[in-house]
Amino acid sequence: MRINDWLALLGLERLRARWQAALAEGAIALDDRATLARLEWLDYKRHLLQALLWTLAVGGLLVVALLLLSLALLAQFWDSPQRLTVAWGLAALWLLACGGALVALLAALRRLGQGFALTRHELQQDWQNLKEPL
Repeated sequence: MRINDWLALLGLERLRARWQAALAEGAIALDDRATLARLEWLDYKRHLLQALLWTLAVGGLLVVALLLLSLALLAQFWDSPQRLTVAWGLAALWLLACGGALVALLAALRRLGQGFALTRHELQQDWQNLKEPL
């Protein structure tokens, strides 16, 4: 006797059909999740590249502008008694700017850790749907 005959004889053919349908549906769902993850990865890379390019552009322009401003202030106060005060004040401002940039960089890196939100949400929903019947 073949396996299908045994399953029919034992009344397990309907159970086998349900399992086959569940496996086919699972395969389709897995393919959908993989497609979603791939699309999100492409979108994530595009945003990451844009952020990197704009960061480089703004950072370069900001450094040039602040250096020129610093030189202008030092030239303005060069022959005055406030020369040292201005120099130390500029150094303090540069340190504050570096600290602010570091805080902004850390915040941006934290946001990067939140990628693939849709894929994670879908997988979490799938997991909940699998656990409910059990």
